Amino acid sequence: MTTDYGLADGFVAACRGVIARTAPQAQVIDISHAVPPQDVRRGAAVLAQNVPYMPPCVHLAVVDPGVGTARRGIVVVAKEGVLVGPDNGLLLPAADALGGVEAAFELVAEEYRLTTVSHTFHGRDIFAPAAAHLTLGVEPSAFGPELDPVALVHLPDPQVVIANQKLTSEVLAVDHFGNVQLAATVRDIIATGLLLPGASVRVKVGMHTVDATVGRTFDDVEPGEALVYVDSAGHVAVAVNQGFASSLLMVNQRTAIAEIER
Repeated sequence: MTTDYGLADGFVAACRGVIARTAPQAQVIDISHAVPPQDVRRGAAVLAQNVPYMPPCVHLAVVDPGVGTARRGIVVVAKEGVLVGPDNGLLLPAADALGGVEAAFELVAEEYRLTTVSHTFHGRDIFAPAAAHLTLGVEPSAFGPELDPVALVHLPDPQVVIANQKLTSEVLAVDHFGNVQLAATVRDIIATGLLLPGASVRVKVGMHTVDATVGRTFDDVEPGEALVYVDSAGHVAVAVNQGFASSLLMVNQRTAIAEIER
C-alpha cells in the first residue's frame, strides 16, 4: 500500500479492514502513508522507487485529488506486478519500473467493490476490494473493459536541463531527513561534467544559494556542510551532513527548481 492518507485518521485502517475481510490470508506491506496530501508526483516517485524491492504482489496506491470525478479507477498489469489505483499518472512510473505496462482495465465491475460506494473514499470502497480480489486470483480482465495503455493519464516529464556544465532540475522529493532529491539522474550529472568527487559546486533554489561539495557519502563533508551526491534511487540529491538541506534551501518540493553549477 502507498497512500497520502497519513496515520492520524482511520483511512488506512479502513482499507486494511476491507482487504482482511475479503482476503484474510493476504499479507499487506506498507510502503508509505506519508505522501504529501494530493501530491501525485511525489506518490508516483515513492511507489516507483520502491516496487523493485517488493515481492511479486498487487500494489494498491491511492493519491487521488480527483476522487469522485470522471477520472477512472484502473488496474494495470505490468510484466512483474499488478497495480490498482486512480488513472491520474500515479501508477505508470511504477509500472515502468516493473517491466512496463502489458495491459490495463477499468474498475467498473460492481461485484468487486463495496455495496455502497462513497464519492470521496474510493480507496476503501473500490481500490482496496479490487486489490484484495486480485490476490485471490480474480483475473484483471474481470474488472471491466480493457484500456489502451497509451490513453492512460501520464504525468508530465519533470524539467531537467543540461547546459554549459550546469544542471537545472525540478525537485522531485524532500525526504524525512531533509535531503532534496532532484528529478535529474546520475546520467544527467555525468553529462554535465560535475560528478567529480571533492569538486566544489553551488546549489541554488529560488533566492537561496549554498556552496556544496560533490561526494558519495554524507561523511565526505563536515557536519553542517552541504553535499551533492547520487542517492540510493540513482537521482541527484542535496544533503547537509547532520542537518536539513530542505531548510537551508527553503525548498517547496511541488514548485522548486534547483540549479547546480561550478
